[in-house]
Amino acid sequence: MKPVVLGPTVDEQTRCIHYRTPLDIIAIRFACCGQYYPCHLCHDQTADHPSRPWPAGAGGPAVLCGVCWTELTVAEYRGAERCPACTAGFNPRCARHHSIYFG
Repeated sequence: MKPVVLGPTVDEQTRCIHYRTPLDIIAIRFACCGQYYPCHLCHDQTADHPSRPWPAGAGGPAVLCGVCWTELTVAEYRGAERCPACTAGFNPRCARHHSIYFG
């Protein structure tokens, strides 16, 4: 069963109204609620609580590839330019927001 991605998505690959380039294909599972959202803005606009980054060393699934729906840990995602399962490219500009998502 595919994980549920909340927020204003615009397609089946988890792109949203805020980020929708061909490389914007991930969703983040937020540490505060355990729910997937396409981005921090989607979470902030639709969740009823503030976001919280994953603590350092967190090992569970935290990132979802929107192409193949593989779940990745923070370490797997941060060390990859592409999905290790389907080789879809990730947006390198997402690194600008790592401090919001990952402690």
